[in-house]
Amino acid sequence: MNNYIKNNTGILIRIDDVCENMDWDLMKKLEVLFDKYSIKPVLGVIPNNKDEGFLSFSRNDNFWDQVRKWQDKGWEIVQHGYTHIYDKLCRKKSDYFNYGGGSEFFGHPLDIQEARIKKGLEKFKKEEIKIRAFFAPNQTYDENTFIALKNNGITEIIDGYGLMPYTEKNIKFIPQLFEKVILLPFGIQSTKLHTHTWKEIDYINFENFIKKNSNQIITYDQALAKINNNFFYKFLRFITTNVLKLKRLRLKKDSEYKIKEA
Repeated sequence: MNNYIKNNTGILIRIDDVCENMDWDLMKKLEVLFDKYSIKPVLGVIPNNKDEGFLSFSRNDNFWDQVRKWQDKGWEIVQHGYTHIYDKLCRKKSDYFNYGGGSEFFGHPLDIQEARIKKGLEKFKKEEIKIRAFFAPNQTYDENTFIALKNNGITEIIDGYGLMPYTEKNIKFIPQLFEKVILLPFGIQSTKLHTHTWKEIDYINFENFIKKNSNQIITYDQALAKINNNFFYKFLRFITTNVLKLKRLRLKKDSEYKIKEA
């Protein structure tokens, strides 16, 4: 039993909002840290960033060269939306994972969602970056999002509930459960790191987490290899889904969603 738990416990490091404008000094520190502990994170790259919230950071004019270098190291480059502009509103219980809030994809017709995903993939192809997975800004999806992804050849998403990666709608999902970096005593999950919000103490805490838990940090391929759809894990996914959705619905009220729909 101990060996089973050990072999099925791990955390995948996922960094969101990677784009030309970001805290590059911090990113360099993270790269040194990852190299020191032989960690291969997932980087959610915005292919055509238009989010003004990131423009206060310095711009790296050699951004795509850097992305190629990361991929050459074995880091997983993932498409994170297209422009990262929220132009639709998800009320609670509306989007697939019940996060609510602004969305780049939810609520749009299939052709618009498909065009955004396709344009993003075209940018990666132009830059010679291989893409096989996706996660949406603000974790907001609807049925059209999944169809659009599959129509563009993407069948892997780093989002979802449960204690083990799973397959649903002919898509492979790797669960992402918490805003904070938490290593559960059992299960496979992904982090969600928004490093543009970090202060020095956040980096220190993360560094300490890496030092303590480096032997349980896994790669993207290792996470995919743990896909399990047996009844026990489906039951655990049902429980965690309902608990986390209930918690999020209590935290988010419709009055908090302040976005102008396009």
